[in-house]
Amino acid sequence: MNVSIINIGDELLIGQVVNSNAASMSKMLIAAGMEVKEVVVVADRADAIRSALERLMATSDAVLITGGLGPTKDDVTKQVLCDHFHSELVENSEALANVTRLFALRGYELTPINRQQAWVPRCCKVINNTLGTAPCMWFEQDGKVVVAMPGVPFEMEHLMRTEVIGRLQTHFHTSYILNKNILVQGIGESFLSDLIEEWELGLPQSMRLAYLPQAGMVKLRITARGEDREALSSAIMREVKKLYLIAGQYIVGEDMESLPEAVAQMFRMNTRTLATAESCTGGTIASKLTALAGASQYFKGGVVAYSNEVKECALGVPHPTLEQHGAVSEETVRAMAEGVRQRLASDYSIATSGIAGPGGGTDDKPVGTVWIAVAGPSRTETRLKHFGDDRLRTIERTCNEAFSMLIGMMKGE
Repeated sequence: MNVSIINIGDELLIGQVVNSNAASMSKMLIAAGMEVKEVVVVADRADAIRSALERLMATSDAVLITGGLGPTKDDVTKQVLCDHFHSELVENSEALANVTRLFALRGYELTPINRQQAWVPRCCKVINNTLGTAPCMWFEQDGKVVVAMPGVPFEMEHLMRTEVIGRLQTHFHTSYILNKNILVQGIGESFLSDLIEEWELGLPQSMRLAYLPQAGMVKLRITARGEDREALSSAIMREVKKLYLIAGQYIVGEDMESLPEAVAQMFRMNTRTLATAESCTGGTIASKLTALAGASQYFKGGVVAYSNEVKECALGVPHPTLEQHGAVSEETVRAMAEGVRQRLASDYSIATSGIAGPGGGTDDKPVGTVWIAVAGPSRTETRLKHFGDDRLRTIERTCNEAFSMLIGMMKGE
């Protein structure tokens, strides 16, 4: 089956709010064996919602809608659905009980305008939204399904997990879709494509490969579709083994979305610890690590040593090293990595120093010049990279390169 998504809201169109609903909905639908055909963002206008709904219902098995279910005048989704399904708004006792419960729980008086949340199209089936006042509504027409959910992300995600996904699977008797993510670092997308071309062309018809490039890395996603879950899983694993024989030196992780996840997994498995000393990345490496649950098990801490004074005082970089070689140098970044590893008593450490730009470059050290060091129990490795003149991209690529170096060192020890 295929599903299309309509996300409603002026705030999404003007960039005031990032449309996270589309990403989380798509992930859940694909994991459940459904294909996402299209994602559309429309304004809080009846004509825009109506046009998108009519077009997508003609080409999709199911249409999922978020937003526009509040009690104010700009919330017009329910009326559009009434018109589309030739129905009328009525007060639903189940929805009213839920709204009344939530207002009492919060100590608020249920006003007439908020009571309108309990009004829904007569033809829909109400799915109780236990986390909010806007009800979830399920419509069926000519074998197709329309589901309208609140736009509040945590409410929508709860409804998708606990109600909507299961109902869609039952209604459409969906097949299985399995995904396998392979993180690749150290080789560009085009070079990787050339390297694995023969393997890719030999994939079974039930599988397809997608290249998902990110700053300094590529995520390969293998997608397999079929009726037998175990057979699909075994087939994917056979192909992954073949891939390792061809490109294993560049593979740094599986079944995860990012290199920080690969690092976290390795450190948890090996019960080792990590510290960071960052200059040009400004704490981004530490931030990426601590954004993951459980980082306290292995991440001891980090120092953002943006000035030379901090490099000397906090990390122990010798003054003559900075005077002779400068902050952006192999000697300095090596001393930073070894200094933070010693001071925080960690097993491993990462250090970065570079010129992220847009200013500050010289003929010898142009913008985008970065030195990275990784220190471990037995050695320290350094690497010089030139990432170009885009500041944010340089920072992101530096982080990914550092994570890759760290993974490589841990694998070799």
